[in-house]
Amino acid sequence: MALPDRISRALSTTAFRVAAITVAVYLVFSGTVIGLLLWQSNRVLTEQVLVTLGAEADLLKAEAQSGDRDAIVRAVATRSRAGGPGLYFLADRTGRKLAGNLSRLPPEIAAHPTGGVFRYSADAEDGSGDRLAVAIPVDIGAGAQLIVGRDVDEQRRFAGEMGTMYFLALGILTLGGLLAGFAASRIALKRVETINTAARSIMAGDMSRRIAVSGTGDEYDGLATNLNAMLERIEALMNGLREVSDNIAHDLKTPLTRLRNSAEAALRERGEDAYRDGLEHTIEKADELIKTFNSLLLVAKLEAGALDENAERFAVGHVVSDVAELYEPVAEERGMGLGVAIAADPEIHGNRQLVVQAVANLIENAIKYSGGPVGGGTQIDIGLNDLPEAVEICVADNGPGIAPEDRERVLKRFVRLEKSRTEPGTGLGLSLVQAVARLHGGSVRLEDNQPGLRVVLTLPKRA
Repeated sequence: MALPDRISRALSTTAFRVAAITVAVYLVFSGTVIGLLLWQSNRVLTEQVLVTLGAEADLLKAEAQSGDRDAIVRAVATRSRAGGPGLYFLADRTGRKLAGNLSRLPPEIAAHPTGGVFRYSADAEDGSGDRLAVAIPVDIGAGAQLIVGRDVDEQRRFAGEMGTMYFLALGILTLGGLLAGFAASRIALKRVETINTAARSIMAGDMSRRIAVSGTGDEYDGLATNLNAMLERIEALMNGLREVSDNIAHDLKTPLTRLRNSAEAALRERGEDAYRDGLEHTIEKADELIKTFNSLLLVAKLEAGALDENAERFAVGHVVSDVAELYEPVAEERGMGLGVAIAADPEIHGNRQLVVQAVANLIENAIKYSGGPVGGGTQIDIGLNDLPEAVEICVADNGPGIAPEDRERVLKRFVRLEKSRTEPGTGLGLSLVQAVARLHGGSVRLEDNQPGLRVVLTLPKRA
């Protein structure tokens, strides 16, 4: 990208606009503050000059009140020779100058009896010039005229230099703010472009691409972390969808083929009883298919939704005990022991029916897939741990267990570790349990029971 294009993009970013607005607001407030400072400085300097002139006028008035005309002339002459900023003009009633370092009475002061500002030059015969002064008339009686003034040209220059420095500093800060805004916009644009590049790569099909995290812990890192987590979830869902598609060909096509073959066999048979048996077998196979599809729909609904209006507070210990009691005859029929150890009965907030379904799936899986050790029977233990913020429902067996590398995989839909598929099932039991846990803000973990498998369903008390 060409340099002008990069500059144009940087200037059009939100970061630069925010910086420009901030600088503009800063200029308004800073200009106001500078104006107030300059006005206050001029006011203080003016008051200082007026106080000095008032004090000097009082001293000269006291000299004049002594009645000695020569004394006031000498006093004015002495002050005029001092070489300081003081300016004086003393004239008699006819206007003839008696003493002072001003050549004549300034016309500005003559026009304003209370005093004012005038320009003068010590070298000019007519009294005009480029230096600035302030003077006030002093009433000394006898028709005489006395002007007491002070040169304020240095103060004026000082105030002017201060104003220049103030506005120069304001200009430097403005330029610095705009440059900082441009730099910030470039940094922001670079980080956003990194995200956009990753997004374009992902949209092109590279689902493994992730957004780089700089490690500074700023808001861009937080955004990148959240987006990466979202991409991880999307990739997992897409991989799950791919696995579902692969497994559907085996798990649903085979029952459908058997269903068709059963119906075809019933048609070949003769007699009412043969037809009845064929129809009953067909209905049984269809019920299994409907059950599979209902489980699929339920898992999809749980993974996409949130707790609905059926959520309530209930005692989870009673729920686990009731489900375990329901499966005791099934376990006894298979020669298995089913032990329940529930000492506490904490309450959680959630969907009772979904929790019942999840616990039932855990127990049913343990009964269906656990095989006892050599020389002994299978034992299934159900427990409940009451934690400060959550509840753990544990279902453990002493069967063959699941290898560590397969424990995450079996939580996905249609994943069955039994390659022969001789046991009835759809591979949706544990995925439904995980969906229920996620819906409630909990989790599912599979552990080694030494021997066997231990499944822990964690549900927060406040979903």
